[in-house]
Amino acid sequence: MAKRVWKRVYPRSIGHAMELCLEYAREKQNRSVDRVADEMGLANRWTLYKWIKNERLPAVLISAFEEACGINLVTRYLGHAAHQLLLPIPNGKRCKSQKLHSLQQSFNEAMGLLLIFHEKQVNQEQTIAALTQLMEYAAWHLGNVERYQQPGLDLTGGDHEQG
Repeated sequence: MAKRVWKRVYPRSIGHAMELCLEYAREKQNRSVDRVADEMGLANRWTLYKWIKNERLPAVLISAFEEACGINLVTRYLGHAAHQLLLPIPNGKRCKSQKLHSLQQSFNEAMGLLLIFHEKQVNQEQTIAALTQLMEYAAWHLGNVERYQQPGLDLTGGDHEQG
C-alpha cells in the first residue's frame, strides 16, 4: 500500500476530517484514540467516540484535538468550507530548490486534472483538492517573496513551510 502524502489530504466533512486526524495520529505519532482523548483532557474516551460518530466537535476543543493528533485537518476543512485558503505564515527566508520543484509538480498535477475534468474523466473532488493545494502553495511563495527583505523569526520550532 502506498504511503499517504498528508500535505495533499483534503477532508470532505468534519467527520472525515476527524477520522483523518486520528489516522494521522495513529500512523505518524503512534497515538490511539484513547491517548488522543487523554491528551485533550477528556475524562472519558467514549465522549470523543460519540463526537466522531455524530460528526460534532465542540469548537473550543478543535485546537486541543488537532494538537493531540498532530495535524490541523479540522481547521483546514472549516476554512475550505468557507471558501478560504489556509497557509502557514511564510518567514521570508530563501527556499531550497525542492520547495520550488514541489510547486511546479503541484501546478502540473492541477493542470492535468483540470484538463481531464473538463473531458469528464476525473471526479470533481480530486480536481478541487489539486487546485486548492496549488493555490495554497502559490500564496505561500508569494508571502515568502514579500517578506524576503525582512525575514521573520521561526518561532514555531519546526518546518511549517508550505510548498
